Amino acid sequence: MTEIKHKSGFVNIIGNPNVGKSTLMNALVGERLSIITSKAQTTRHRIMGIVNGENFQIVYSDTPGILDPKYKLQEAMLKTIDGAFTDADIVLFVTDVKEPIDNENKYINKLAKIKAPVLLILNKIDLSNQQDVETRMNEWKEKLPKAEIIPLSALEKFNLEKVFDRILELLPEGPAYYSKDELTDKNERFFVEEIIREKILLNYEKEIPYSVEVHVESFKEEERIFRISTNIYVIRDSQKGIIIGHKGEMLKKIGSNARIEIEEFLGKKVFLELFVKVKKDWRNDSAQLKQFGYPG
Repeated sequence: MTEIKHKSGFVNIIGNPNVGKSTLMNALVGERLSIITSKAQTTRHRIMGIVNGENFQIVYSDTPGILDPKYKLQEAMLKTIDGAFTDADIVLFVTDVKEPIDNENKYINKLAKIKAPVLLILNKIDLSNQQDVETRMNEWKEKLPKAEIIPLSALEKFNLEKVFDRILELLPEGPAYYSKDELTDKNERFFVEEIIREKILLNYEKEIPYSVEVHVESFKEEERIFRISTNIYVIRDSQKGIIIGHKGEMLKKIGSNARIEIEEFLGKKVFLELFVKVKKDWRNDSAQLKQFGYPG
């Protein structure tokens, strides 16, 4: 009887903002690890989701969207993308049916030279027709001839199984990198911060979401309740007023919506305190970015 060897590897998800990387990651992992909104820069950190089977371990990694950096925060975000190229066993390059091919994009040129297998995921085919999908697939085949193109709808989970099966086939043999009962490399504090940041992304317009960072200052678990104190940092006094809202109504709304989801995530009652503070240049402050968990 042939022994089934164990397979493991890093499957890194790369692509431009709003093409569905986080939706794909969450669908593949089966858990809601990455926040999803229609706004760019939703994912700021590299978030790992781990899928275990008896004979395999897949470590998925959702990365920030590719962009032209305007301040140190975005430079730090791009470092996580560069890291994802370096340690990938398999790359999932996500694009969608509406996105034109950018011939000047250095990451597309890097994909053409990378040694790891590349699965080009043509997402959002539910928003298109067969002829347009085939046209776009042919365009990408010409641009990245070594890539294997898979049309997909992450939202509708169409062709998701095909992507998973192909990943399993391409995965190298090796031992598990993480304990088999782990779901992610991030701690509970990180996901509390992400839940609060998502509520801000969903409830505020214009530049507010991009000027905000959320940091858990205190996280205490008691027998029946979690007591969590969190700072919301903005870059201007006027933004502090907008976040708080008239008579504190907006901040209460954010806190209430976030608390419900945090309780579901932690499986216990939560007492959540939110404070809004001004740090005028946190996006360009290397020490502050390091404290927030961004690469130096």
